[in-house]
Amino acid sequence: MMTTQRIGIYAGTFDPIHAGHIAFALQALEQAKLDKIYFLPERRPRHKPSVEHFAHRVAMIKQASLPYQQFYVLESVEVSFTIKRTLPMLQQKFKHAQLVFLFGSDAVAGLPDWPYAKQLLTTSELVIAARQGDDTTQLQTAIASWPHQPQAAVMLTSYAPSVSSSLVRAALRARQPAAGLLQSVARYSDHHWLYVSVS
Repeated sequence: MMTTQRIGIYAGTFDPIHAGHIAFALQALEQAKLDKIYFLPERRPRHKPSVEHFAHRVAMIKQASLPYQQFYVLESVEVSFTIKRTLPMLQQKFKHAQLVFLFGSDAVAGLPDWPYAKQLLTTSELVIAARQGDDTTQLQTAIASWPHQPQAAVMLTSYAPSVSSSLVRAALRARQPAAGLLQSVARYSDHHWLYVSVS
């Protein structure tokens, strides 16, 4: 009898990917007993008008994922993600698998109000990483109040709660080291002149 594969989906901008993303994915892999994790970069995030080119962000994720055999990159043709369009695409691609979505705790407050949130929550599991200033107990209480419950929810305390892509971008512009900056990203960014300050 075949066991159902557990597929982690980690969607985001990844501009650029950093050690916090990798640490969260590794935690989720272990704690939620996932078979694989797919990083799903968004081509044109609605709330982030100025992001690095999609091809560069994908290339940096692929470089960062190389040491981890259970990490993959999924390139969607969709310009922006919505539950209505993206969830059926994932369900079709990963037929018979249990989808487990990875989110930072900053998504918890607004997630139940997303259009078609019910379809996401009632068919999927979640892994939530507590960002700086957030508490896993409070997050569990918040999720328990949602009108529609996920099939399961795992709470993690992030190993790198203060690392952010904005801080990494600033360091790359200044050609300075930064907490969470991956060497593969630094090399790629330097080679392709990404995040260069014109000042």
